[in-house]
Amino acid sequence: MIKTLVKHGNSWALIIDKPVLELLNITPDTPLEISTKDGKSLQIEAAFDRTTRIAEATAWMHETYADDFRTLAH
Repeated sequence: MIKTLVKHGNSWALIIDKPVLELLNITPDTPLEISTKDGKSLQIEAAFDRTTRIAEATAWMHETYADDFRTLAH
């Protein structure tokens, strides 16, 4: 698939077609991590797994150590 960039305000955007979004199981609200390994190509991955794991770990810490956090806060 060959795509071109489109003007979006003062930036340029890459439009991802709906079938590709569905194939990757991402929505417009899904955070995406964009990286490059060689400086010549882009790698785009859904970042929701990491974000979800961090949120779950934070919730677990607050639940498990709530008393300790309260003690430290005083």
